[in-house]
Amino acid sequence: MATSDVMQFVKENDVKFIRLAFCDIFGTQKNIAIPPDQLLRAFYTGISFDASAVRGFLDTAQSDLFLVPDPSTLSVLPWRPSHGRVVRLFCNIRYPDGRPFEGDVRYLLRKTADRATNQGWSFQVGPECEFYLFLTNEKGYPTLEPHDRAGYCDVAPYDRGENVRREICLSLEEMGVIPESSHHEQGPGQNEIDFAKAGPLAAGDNLMAFRSAVKAAAANNGLYASFLPKPLEKESGSGLHINLSLYKEGCNLFEGFAHMPTPQAKAFTQGILRRAAEISVFLNPLANSYYRLGEWEAPCYISWSCQNRSQLVRVPAAAGEYSRIEVRQADPACNPYLTILLLLEAGLEGLEEKLELEPSVDEDLYHMAADRPGVGKLPEDLGEALELAHKSSFLKRVLPAPLLERYLAKKDMEWECACKNNLYSDSVNGYLDKI
Repeated sequence: MATSDVMQFVKENDVKFIRLAFCDIFGTQKNIAIPPDQLLRAFYTGISFDASAVRGFLDTAQSDLFLVPDPSTLSVLPWRPSHGRVVRLFCNIRYPDGRPFEGDVRYLLRKTADRATNQGWSFQVGPECEFYLFLTNEKGYPTLEPHDRAGYCDVAPYDRGENVRREICLSLEEMGVIPESSHHEQGPGQNEIDFAKAGPLAAGDNLMAFRSAVKAAAANNGLYASFLPKPLEKESGSGLHINLSLYKEGCNLFEGFAHMPTPQAKAFTQGILRRAAEISVFLNPLANSYYRLGEWEAPCYISWSCQNRSQLVRVPAAAGEYSRIEVRQADPACNPYLTILLLLEAGLEGLEEKLELEPSVDEDLYHMAADRPGVGKLPEDLGEALELAHKSSFLKRVLPAPLLERYLAKKDMEWECACKNNLYSDSVNGYLDKI
């Protein structure tokens, strides 16, 4: 969609507010709302904001940044009134002189995707996201009381989330995000919605739109939707599984992986496995994240296999355009743009170096001896993940230094704070109403 198309849509569809959306380096969506008469200015000169007030951006000595809308991301927010409509546009972030801001995670992901395209590669990314629905108290704040007591793929009346999931899926369709399936997950009050694959940048945008739709639908039903990785200590954690397909000249190189994988598919997969531990601080960004790993089908070993759901990388039983690998490490508290970027960069590095794929581990890893030779492990806590990230030459190569330094500094502070308190309780109570 071109700028002129957006202007025409706003004029013809009773749009009264335009939300200019962007994402901080930690994955939190922000926005500035403008009226229609400011939209043309936004497209041509941008709308300024105080970058020193956004975590991980700039300091007060150099705080002006500008939001420039991406016209291809226009979407009506269906949970807002139809009279005096509200639309959303994701934005590029620029310095006053027009240079891209190095903390603009959409820009960074676009750069990685463009570099891959120039090398003849392309990707499709399909996320699967889990979340919990909790009851709220008399003030509207979340409790830790699940919305229901249902289990995996249960139906009403045990599953009380059917109507909420339907509302989410209908909202996503109106926003141009196509859901593929939805169901109740293993935990009480836990749900999952999967949506269609898309290009890397569109997949990141879709995940941000998904979070907004889930939060809005939950609130409309008097509930709170939580993307915290492990909100309930003795129940299933919430994962963000990333399905990746690799293409060369229109051919899906993951087709036939289970029987005769192509050298490129093996190299790409090994690239991800090789970097899994040192990128964990981005894919699993909270102290709470590490209580999820190693149980309830969440991986703790760095390994791959066909169909086996205890693996970090799994090759689903699929054919044709659905051929892919599924990376099961990340959780929904991550920054989706940086998560996709790091997985693609790791895979591209594997392609460039023509890595050989290590043998599959075809067993239930939850009952495997902890000292099995040749099988690495993910970090056991945020502290270990930070230690690996600080030493990582890979992260220093693929991420701008200011972004990496600010991100790790903030996570160092979070870990220091967590170590002074009850690690599990603090990691839940400190983030339940934020994530």
